[in-house]
Amino acid sequence: MPMTQAVPRRPRWRSLALLALCLAPLLWPLEHLAERYYRSELAGQNRQTLDLYVANLLGTLHRYEVLPQILGDLPALRAVLGAPDDGVFQGQANRLLKNISAQSGAEVMYLMDTRGKTLAASNWDKRDSFIGRNFSFRPYFSDAMQGRLGRFFGLGTTSTKRGYYFAGGVRDGEKVIGVLVIKVDLDHTESLWGKTPEQLLVTDHNGVVILTSRPEWRFRATRPQSAEERQAIAAIKPYPTLDPRPLDLNPRAWLTQTQQIDETGWSVSILAPRTLIDRQVRTVVAIGGATLLVLMLLLGLMMQRRRHYLQRIDFEARTRRELEARVAERTSDLEGLNRRLKEEVLEREHAQQALVRAQDNLVQAGKLSALGTMSASISHELNQPLAAIRSYAENAEVLLDHQRIDDARGNLKLISELTARMASIIAHLRAFARRDRHAPESVALQPALDDALALLAKRRRSMDVELIRDLPEATLWVEAGETRLRQVLGNLLANALDALTEKGPPRKLWLSAESSAEGVKLSIRDNGPGFCMEALGRASEPFYTTKTRTQGLGLGLAICETLMRAFGGELSFANHKEGGALITLRLRAGAPGVSLQPSEDRSE
Repeated sequence: MPMTQAVPRRPRWRSLALLALCLAPLLWPLEHLAERYYRSELAGQNRQTLDLYVANLLGTLHRYEVLPQILGDLPALRAVLGAPDDGVFQGQANRLLKNISAQSGAEVMYLMDTRGKTLAASNWDKRDSFIGRNFSFRPYFSDAMQGRLGRFFGLGTTSTKRGYYFAGGVRDGEKVIGVLVIKVDLDHTESLWGKTPEQLLVTDHNGVVILTSRPEWRFRATRPQSAEERQAIAAIKPYPTLDPRPLDLNPRAWLTQTQQIDETGWSVSILAPRTLIDRQVRTVVAIGGATLLVLMLLLGLMMQRRRHYLQRIDFEARTRRELEARVAERTSDLEGLNRRLKEEVLEREHAQQALVRAQDNLVQAGKLSALGTMSASISHELNQPLAAIRSYAENAEVLLDHQRIDDARGNLKLISELTARMASIIAHLRAFARRDRHAPESVALQPALDDALALLAKRRRSMDVELIRDLPEATLWVEAGETRLRQVLGNLLANALDALTEKGPPRKLWLSAESSAEGVKLSIRDNGPGFCMEALGRASEPFYTTKTRTQGLGLGLAICETLMRAFGGELSFANHKEGGALITLRLRAGAPGVSLQPSEDRSE
């Protein structure tokens, strides 16, 4: 009797179900491990993304924070602060701010006086111009007036546009005479975020959202405000509302990472929806459950479904390879981001080194410029005494030929005094180049004016210039330096004679002085051609002259104005209503001296 082949027993599905129930609790630790893994991965990715965004935001702000101190020294801005009602100065300042704003990419630049009134602005030609508006309630204004760099983020009360403000004081010595403000548009920082599941959230020190990738979150409060904070919001008006509505976010629905920016007091957060992790965890749990099911099927049908088992193994291998490929791709992306970040850091270091080199070059150029100015100033200031010495020497030679020994001795004494004066001029020019501070002294005005006229007496007589004096009999005492005052008067009188050479007879020169409670005013007027419009604006600018190169260097009036400021006085230029130039010197009154220094020559 043939043996019957044993029929393999089928697996018992009841046993498989029981085995499934026993293995099912293993899915809970799998879910826990998967959640920790994907949370860590997402946190690492978001941390790098947050670092990049913060670096980009700080880079944008750092690009503008030094501009207020640099631009505050521009002459056009200082001019409009000195003459706020002058339309010419205001127009020049408006155009300058507009050009700089366009080149730097700033939203708007504007200049305020010490009361907070806007005198010049880059948007002067726009409908929402800041000209004439007062922003003294803004905190950046008070910070700048106290000598600090003002920082502020808020909504513009005029333009209703958000922006970050940098404010710096415009100084005149130790005194703040105005405030220059630069508004930076940060709207583009939101557009850089892109459409991703993760959301951006930037809050200020009040806990109010100021930058976000979700427009409906903007200007919402992430926490309740205290009474002091609500008062501050009402005072400085940084938001479109005085009572920001709360931002109700479910903390269980978002995974939040936050980084503080100490410079601005902001908190930058990146919010990732928890669904990103839940979806991946569910996928892992599903794969784990499927794996358990496969294992159970393999245990029950190993012998009968070998081929199916091998196919499943192949499928799992392909799945692993795809997962590894995705991980490798993401790792490559992260390495690329790190490499680009390192390159940006290296570029910033190179830029810093280039800046240091440029600063060194500027210092060297400044030294060479100062040396050239000093040489030109000495040449300009010594021409008049040298001409007088030559004239006295020629006269002494003629007097000796005629045996007029006493007169020749007088000329030689005058030459000696002129050489002493030249030494004094050189000493004062050297002190001026070093910016020494000489204490003013009480000086008699009329003898100093007579000395200056004596140096130019021969030239005035040769030009047939009529001198008309209107000076009081009593001696006028002023606060000045003996030699430096003669230096100023000699330069101004020489310039007046230069102007009269361009006019035919009759040539006249008026000198008048008067004393008041404010001080002493000396007026020098001629009937020459007067100042042109450009010369009135640039008369005291170094190396500016309307003469030829052989006639002058353009330093006389610049030196005179510098010396007058050192006296605490003022020098002004104008055209007289009857024609000719009018130069006015205003000096502080001095205490009467014991004796007057005699002039070197009173000849007319």
